[in-house]
Amino acid sequence: MIQEDFRFYKPCKLLQPYIRYYWVFKSNQPLNTLTFPIGCPQIIFHKQTPLYIPELKTSQSEFSISGQVNYPSHLYADGNVEMIVVVFQPYVLKAFLNMPISLLHNQEISGYDLENAKLKQLAAQIFNYEDTNSCITIIEQWLLSRIIDALTSKTTCNLKRIASAVQQLFTMPTISVTELASTVCLSKKQFERLFNELVGANPKEYARIVRFQKSLKLLQHYTEDANLAQIAYQCGYADQSHFIREFKQFSGYTPLSLLNVCKPYSDLFNNPI
Repeated sequence: MIQEDFRFYKPCKLLQPYIRYYWVFKSNQPLNTLTFPIGCPQIIFHKQTPLYIPELKTSQSEFSISGQVNYPSHLYADGNVEMIVVVFQPYVLKAFLNMPISLLHNQEISGYDLENAKLKQLAAQIFNYEDTNSCITIIEQWLLSRIIDALTSKTTCNLKRIASAVQQLFTMPTISVTELASTVCLSKKQFERLFNELVGANPKEYARIVRFQKSLKLLQHYTEDANLAQIAYQCGYADQSHFIREFKQFSGYTPLSLLNVCKPYSDLFNNPI
């Protein structure tokens, strides 16, 4: 019997501007893992044991929606885990759920708690199918149907604006909010409101997550010839102490101590498929 099975799926071409990827994890072994803020909201289907999150003192719902978070989490399960996860681009979940994603900040909520009949129908279908490929197909069909309903000209314009701002943050996390607002032709106040509504975090907080994820990417290739001051500079931190302080807030460890705990991996700056 396969003890663990971790697979990634690429979205169809029409969904690629909105969905980064899907991943599926199966295991019949006890799970104890550490996760970090990844900068992307997710919809999670647990077909067996949901995961327990001690930081929130609760277990995920079998059908969970995860917003932007700014803290590390320890995830536990006694075994028999089977989960399907949809990883969205940072700024698009509102188009599919028709709600401000800022309401999901630092939260794991049950999809059943939302007044969204079509979303609940999707969950019912997923839990009725055993075949993973069929489940991914059903999810894609639902997402495509939502795009048709949701992408008005105004929504499309707003998504393009915030997508452009997020890409600029990926390239230059130190760019000011005023500069970002100017590049997408909005006032600072308008930009901050729209960014928070679509991304689920304010621009400054999201820039911190981007810097952290960028540092994880560089730590993936860390050697003794490298040094933390260089990583701090490349990621836009003020200095090495600023880097270490922020890194510990998002991961629970200093950069060098994390290397002794697990292999760093950047969800935001790696594409697994």
